[in-house]
Amino acid sequence: MQPIEAELPPSRPHLSLVPEPDGYDDFDPFDAETATNEEWQDRALCAQTDPEAFFPEKGGSTREAKKICQRCSVRSECLEYALAHDERFGIWGGLSERERRRLKRGII
Repeated sequence: MQPIEAELPPSRPHLSLVPEPDGYDDFDPFDAETATNEEWQDRALCAQTDPEAFFPEKGGSTREAKKICQRCSVRSECLEYALAHDERFGIWGGLSERERRRLKRGII
């Protein structure tokens, strides 16, 4: 006995009327290019240290985190990531959130 194949209507027809954004079908989170874009995180020195140093309490010292960033080979990728993703907390690419805001405004 063969199963009966019938085309079922969408379970939520109202959603089928909403067009998918451009490039939606092309996005693959397991794509090699997507993975390569974030491989820098595996090479970052901060990945091997205490994350609390990079997310200090308000008014806490950022000196230790910035010292680590100075020696990091992926510092520029880290800063680019933070700026592109509007990271609001922590030290990224050697800059605090306040310093990144100033950089975006062209003050630094």
